[in-house]
Amino acid sequence: TEGAIPYAAADPLRVIPATVAGAAVTGAISMVAGCKLLVPHGGIFVLAIPGAITHVIAYVIAITAGTLVTTATLYFLKKPLKPEIV
Repeated sequence: TEGAIPYAAADPLRVIPATVAGAAVTGAISMVAGCKLLVPHGGIFVLAIPGAITHVIAYVIAITAGTLVTTATLYFLKKPLKPEIV
């Protein structure tokens, strides 16, 4: 979500709800799966550290699902409006 800060600052009413929805899905899946992150940083970068994550497959699924939710939400929220025919 830190990478989304510039986008959220430019369009907060559409970007913030989308990132919140994606983060909520990621958090829910990782909590249900019992994933534990044993380093003080998250995201995909910790995948390179052996033993830093418990339940690695569920962790990757959670991140992927959250990314898809954020992307789909942004796709629909930021879809260009068709011009009005007068």
